Amino acid sequence: VQLQASGGGLVQAGGSLRLSCEASGRTVSGSDMGWFRQAPGKEREFVAAIRRSGGTSYTTSVKGRFTISRDNAKNTVYLQMNSLKPEDTAVYYCAAGNGRLIMSSLYRAGAYDDWGQGTQVTVSS
Repeated sequence: VQLQASGGGLVQAGGSLRLSCEASGRTVSGSDMGWFRQAPGKEREFVAAIRRSGGTSYTTSVKGRFTISRDNAKNTVYLQMNSLKPEDTAVYYCAAGNGRLIMSSLYRAGAYDDWGQGTQVTVSS
């Protein structure tokens, strides 16, 4: 299984980026897919998830600004990030779970089986 994350970069505050996570060896439609981020000196934190059912969940700080989606035909999950803030600066990781995660598990990094390599997002003020 491989999860290939891409789309990170340097953007000014208020700008937008779209992250992609292309999966191989498992299907995004059959998995619970999550995005996490880790800033320097901080623990990895949950950002967003899309369940096998299609339901989505977001951490409070990104609600209304970020949107997670998937394209089953491309076996890819996306994270559209708008109105970016300097505090969104982090390495962003995509992760895949077994498709049977309960709601409370979506937020836990340990609940996911496979991880991508991370993509750096830097938001300048």
